[in-house]
Order: sequence, then C-alpha cells, then structure tokens
Amino acid sequence: MSTAAARPTPGQTVGPFFGYALPYAGDAHLVPPASPGALWLHGSVFDGLGAPVTDALLEVWQAGPDGRVPRASGSLRRDGATFTGFGRCASDGEGGYGFWTREPAAVGPSARFVAVTVFARGLLHRLLTRAYLPPRDAAEQAALQRDRLLGGLPPERARTLLATREDDGSVRFDVRLQGEGETVFLEHDPPRTP
Repeated sequence: MSTAAARPTPGQTVGPFFGYALPYAGDAHLVPPASPGALWLHGSVFDGLGAPVTDALLEVWQAGPDGRVPRASGSLRRDGATFTGFGRCASDGEGGYGFWTREPAAVGPSARFVAVTVFARGLLHRLLTRAYLPPRDAAEQAALQRDRLLGGLPPERARTLLATREDDGSVRFDVRLQGEGETVFLEHDPPRTP
C-alpha cells in the first residue's frame, strides 16, 4: 500500500455525450404540438464568441397553466395527456432548441417563468437560469416589475432573462454562455444533511 498523498485529478466536463445517453421519445414535447394552448418555446445557445453551441442539452421545468407545479410521474414517458412540466432537448447543428409546452401561470409572488438547465461541452457543472415569459396583460407586467430576482439585478442583466414573443405567437429565449450579453445564471446550493 502506497503512503503517497493522493493528488487531485482534473474534473470531468458534462459533455458532449448527450446524443447517446439522454434523449428519449417525445423529450421536447411537454404537450402534443397540435394540442389546444400549445406554446413553442425556442431559441439558440451561443458561446462566448457568439458562435452557436451545437452539442448542448437543455432541460426545462415549469408550472402548469393553473400555477401548480406538476407532481405527476412519467417525465420520461409521454402519454399525450399528462403534463409533467419537464422536457429535454438537444441543440441542433445551428445551436437551436425548442419545446412544445404550455404557458405557465405564476407560482407564488414571482412572475411567470420556465426554469432552464443547460449542459454543454466544457462545463464542469450544469448552468441554471430562468426564462421569464412576456407579459400578456398589465397584471403580468406588474408581476415582472416586482419579481425579486429580476428586481435584484441591474436592468441590463435582468434583460438576459426576458423571453420575447415572436410574430407567430411563439416565445424565444436565447442563452449566451459567456461574453457580452451573458445570460444570468443562478447558484443552487442543495440542502446539507447534518
């Protein structure tokens, strides 16, 4: 047995291995595309130089249209009827991604948002952010203005969390991993056990 002190080894990045290990049937379809109220949430992922990231994996977690966080099981099996609030999508050859989902309602005092997780080459840990949906009325605009997270950021940084409504009714949210216009990413400290 060696008495030499153990030395740290380099960290392992979180990808790219997504095409083999993580896709599943219907992963980006939280709802069927033709279902009533279906929303196309889409965008692109860019690196620090503004180039598209073609091998990223995004996950979304969200409340339902009733403002409740779904507790239904079956996130990895789509039955066409159960809304689980979870989806997964790999970016394409141009850095694009997209989810068929529903417009979430606000949960508690926050404005309406979709939680987004990004896995990509070169990252040692996942990145967590929020895509705040465009307001549909004055009440939703007021909710955006009083949201604690958005209100705690300088306006130019808060803008990186605001999705935009396209002319076709879809919602666009681009993710910039670093550099100018870098998306605000959140820290998540899991609870510690004694």
